[in-house]
Amino acid sequence: MSNEGLAFIVFSVGMLLLMGIGMNMGLALVLTGAGMAWVLGFWDTQLLAQNLVAGVDSFPLLAVPFFILAGELMNSGGISRRIIAMAQAWVGHIRGGLGYVAIGASVLMASMSGSALADTAALATILLPMMRKQGYPMHTSAGLVASGGIIAPIIPPSLPFVIYGVTTNTSISSLFLAGIVPGIIMGAGLIVAWKLVLRNTDLPEGQPLSMAARLRATAKAFWALLMPIIIIGGMKTGIFTPTETAVVAAFYALFVALFVHREMKLPEVHGVLVRAAKTTAIVMFLCAGAQVASYMITLADLPSTLTGWLGPLVDSPRLLMAVMMIALVIVGTALDLTPTILIFAPVMLPIAVKAGIDPVYFGLMFVLNGAIGLITPPVGTVLNVVAGVGRMPLHQVIRGVNPFLITYTLILFLFVLFPQIVTAPVAWMR
Repeated sequence: MSNEGLAFIVFSVGMLLLMGIGMNMGLALVLTGAGMAWVLGFWDTQLLAQNLVAGVDSFPLLAVPFFILAGELMNSGGISRRIIAMAQAWVGHIRGGLGYVAIGASVLMASMSGSALADTAALATILLPMMRKQGYPMHTSAGLVASGGIIAPIIPPSLPFVIYGVTTNTSISSLFLAGIVPGIIMGAGLIVAWKLVLRNTDLPEGQPLSMAARLRATAKAFWALLMPIIIIGGMKTGIFTPTETAVVAAFYALFVALFVHREMKLPEVHGVLVRAAKTTAIVMFLCAGAQVASYMITLADLPSTLTGWLGPLVDSPRLLMAVMMIALVIVGTALDLTPTILIFAPVMLPIAVKAGIDPVYFGLMFVLNGAIGLITPPVGTVLNVVAGVGRMPLHQVIRGVNPFLITYTLILFLFVLFPQIVTAPVAWMR
């Protein structure tokens, strides 16, 4: 067997074994990369160290800590709570209204933080106790909250789009624009699915609030609603780059939390910074480890091997996309979104481009597929967040997420069949 074949076995088998024993994903990437280097005859500790540093030595990746910080500040500074209160004021009285509140708040919060975990935690903390108190079926309610949380990686500003753009050298601004319409479609799909789920439930309707009360709730959320306008408007007009957008979002959230809402005291900022730093460290170590594995994958010429396997499909872009999406669905059941991007995006994108698939469209589809993996067992990071916050058994949340998981899968393959749904709005917005 050739060295390249041995390297492929080391990578695939090594990753499966290390994930199976529960090793940290970043460390698993470093070790499998080191194993491939040994097999290929490129073993050099200095080379491994250089790649570790290169994995995080990127200006666009500066957006990562600031977007994470913005999400933490939103939750601690009352911004998320005001968004949910405004949505409840307008649609909370409808039968099953708290579900529509969750969907509306998910879309709005997604346009501010870009973090699925942060948005899901905020929604679950506020809405699940209210749903339990009003007699909502908790398994489907938890499933809806989890499903709403994964809109965050799609609507700009999206943290996964930043990581994908840096990893594949794709325009982050274009990826942000590509996510707007699909994110809205995801929200609309959840509305339809929630309405169908409610057919066999007996939930009372509430009393609608007066227009004055609704306007007061909207006014309280004014500073929160201004945030996505500043973010998207600033990028669209070219005032700041996606990386600078993250800085603006973080400082805006800090200003609102300290001086407008005044729900955060200055000493509390330290705790927020520590939480953001811990999350940032996890993501950055993943990026560093993935660079080691990615470099060795390139040396082993594994992309060419994969191209050979998928070569017959290059002349049929839609069939190729369908096959790659099915493969990523399977991968998403075992891997989190960030390592999926770091490991598979650099390998799959060249094949897609060779088939004539738009790289921005492929990036959107890749991240959407990975986001769906966040609510797919057995890993399902977002499912675990909802189960923990809602104090529910994980199997109940998994059962409740199924209708919404089916909805997202249908939307994914709708985009495969009709890529113009994604590409046409991007061309128009450009």
